[in-house]
Amino acid sequence: MVVLGLIPARGGSKGIHRKNIKLFDGQPLISWTIKSALNSKCIERVVVSTEDSEIADISLEFGAEVPFIRPGRLAEDTTPGIATVFHALDQLPEVTDVILLQPTSPLRTEEDIENIFNYRKQYNCDSILSICHASKHPSWMYELNKDQTISKILNDHKKKVRQELKPAYLINGAIYIASREFINRYKTFINEFTFGFIMPIERSVDIDTNYDWFIAECLKKKVNE
Repeated sequence: MVVLGLIPARGGSKGIHRKNIKLFDGQPLISWTIKSALNSKCIERVVVSTEDSEIADISLEFGAEVPFIRPGRLAEDTTPGIATVFHALDQLPEVTDVILLQPTSPLRTEEDIENIFNYRKQYNCDSILSICHASKHPSWMYELNKDQTISKILNDHKKKVRQELKPAYLINGAIYIASREFINRYKTFINEFTFGFIMPIERSVDIDTNYDWFIAECLKKKVNE
């Protein structure tokens, strides 16, 4: 079994310019994911998939492999994330299992990676991903209509107090694991056979906006204290 730690990092991020190499706690954002992957005993190869030469150079500097450059057509805003995985598997035929680690989850640790990998072995599942408790339950969420009225997102008309609601979880984007066979068969990491592994919410920030960045930096500072 060859376990690949795959880190997808394109250069054209829109919400935060050059997000993947912007300094986070003094180091490029991507470096935190590279280090946690390299420190994990369950990952045999740590590969960054990018179309960007600067990201490639920084990734090599921090110890990751960049054995190929991703085609620009696979680094556009509309490119499905799974396309990057298919491309990597085509380049690396020896890989049997993929641990997908997005660089936008810098608070994820090597212990989180080890724990979810061991959890996967315990339950003998082909696909598993990290989740966290939702801070707000979807039963209390609304959408804004064109006429500015609001409607409940869930068609649940029963009034319940928070304590009566079934726990809800979010995919936190930190860790996705699947076998090559699962990915090739289902063309995804996630379906009805996918298991969920609960990560602490304080390590589950997925940086997409400047607000996310601020929250992640505050949490990182608390860890450093």
